[in-house]
Amino acid sequence: MPSLLTPSWLAPWLGQGLRIGIAPDGLALVRTGIWRHERALLLGQVRAGGADAAAVGTALAMLLGEHAVAGAAVTVVLSDELVRLWQVAPPQGAVRMADLEGAAALRFQALFGGAASDWRIRADWSASQPFLASAVPVALLDALKAAARAYRFHLVEIVPQFVATLNQFRKQRRPGAWFGLVHGGVLSVAAYDGKRLAAVRTTPIPPGADRDWLEGHVAREALRVGLGRPERLQVCGPAPRGWASSIGRLKFACTLFEDETDPLWPDSARLALAGRAP
Repeated sequence: MPSLLTPSWLAPWLGQGLRIGIAPDGLALVRTGIWRHERALLLGQVRAGGADAAAVGTALAMLLGEHAVAGAAVTVVLSDELVRLWQVAPPQGAVRMADLEGAAALRFQALFGGAASDWRIRADWSASQPFLASAVPVALLDALKAAARAYRFHLVEIVPQFVATLNQFRKQRRPGAWFGLVHGGVLSVAAYDGKRLAAVRTTPIPPGADRDWLEGHVAREALRVGLGRPERLQVCGPAPRGWASSIGRLKFACTLFEDETDPLWPDSARLALAGRAP
């Protein structure tokens, strides 16, 4: 999916960059380098007072006021609690972008209530097949742009967490596999019908969720979206190790991507690194 501000390919050309993870309960600032062997460095973190733009703006000022960020290339990753994600079926006979944008806005209103005028919508627009759309509050985008002006950094990308992670691992998805993201005690799953993204489903992970829970959850989600159970589930993030495939588990395979983030880092710092090139 496209980013919500400018293309992500701009960032590497601006050298060493900074990444900000923003969630309702906290923000983190992480420094990354342009070389693969360089480790990310957690520069700072602050608690947030809520998910509204004013609270995020206040927390941003607290976070950025302690660091020299002028001139830096900054990528912002927004937690999925701050955004909306949904699937859109293009209207029959759609030929104009306005047709697709209208369909996305109507579907947004049906799912979440209220008009989409206060949200900025971006999507993998397609007139021939269902596509994934995302929306971010306009007020939150304005707060981020205001911070960029105040602290004189280059805001090169704003991206929802799940979209960033989905793009990051797109080339590693195996045929017949669904994709999962674990973050903050929540499992988000991208269900595929062949190569086509059919649905995105999110659910809290209950305490002690084992492989039996995972198999039951995937089976229920497959029924809800009208698909067969996947051959494999590929999961990134701090997932329970017991979810990985083992002898006797034949319903579907489960692969856990290597999580190289420092286990002591807060969720907001993990969030900041979502979508970072490996």
